[in-house]
Amino acid sequence: MKILTNMPRLKGFRFPREVISYAVWVYHRFALSTADVEDLLSERGVTVSRETVRKWVNRFGSHFAKCVKRERPAANDKWHLDEVVIPINGRKFWLWRAIDANGDVLDILVQSQRNAKVARRFVQRLVDRFGDPRVVITDKLRSYIKPIKSLAPRADHRAHKGLNNRIEGSHRPTRKREKLMGRFKSPRQAQRFLADHDQINVIFRPRRYRLSTKSYRHARTDAFHLWKGYALEMTA
Repeated sequence: MKILTNMPRLKGFRFPREVISYAVWVYHRFALSTADVEDLLSERGVTVSRETVRKWVNRFGSHFAKCVKRERPAANDKWHLDEVVIPINGRKFWLWRAIDANGDVLDILVQSQRNAKVARRFVQRLVDRFGDPRVVITDKLRSYIKPIKSLAPRADHRAHKGLNNRIEGSHRPTRKREKLMGRFKSPRQAQRFLADHDQINVIFRPRRYRLSTKSYRHARTDAFHLWKGYALEMTA
């Protein structure tokens, strides 16, 4: 099965934008390596190297992530914050993640520390972009207390590990990709990849257990239409 091409050609690129956008989509949507994407494209009559796929993902992943952020509805005012260890080159780093009550990822931050300074920086990023939350749920890390109290004084801060199961589940795709990629190579690479990956998965992973079959198929069709529109906005 070949990929149909009817979009304007992307200036300076050998392959049409449908091929590039398809490669970026399958890489982020499924737990695939660049070699897997290379094989999928080959079956569809497109011969590229895995290195080319990697360059496409790095170059255009941020474009699609920005488009998703732009079109996404306003975030829920109930936030879940958590941090998880990611080993990089033998060192321990921390992935800070925030999601809202709908399960949509608000922001991620990869840092070498797990202290009040980083917590403040992370909360500041969230408040600057989304405004003041109504409720903030965290684990029992005390580093959150002062930043939330000073940056979001009206928020109801609930520090309880048992209340944060929602965000614990959002770490699973990260672990899956981390294992597939053979660990992240640097904090910068982890930040760039996860920032794109989490946003792209927002539109292609609706909470299916909450939707009827008909509603889920409508959501999937809408996501494909959005992705096609984002592909048309790609620039060299």
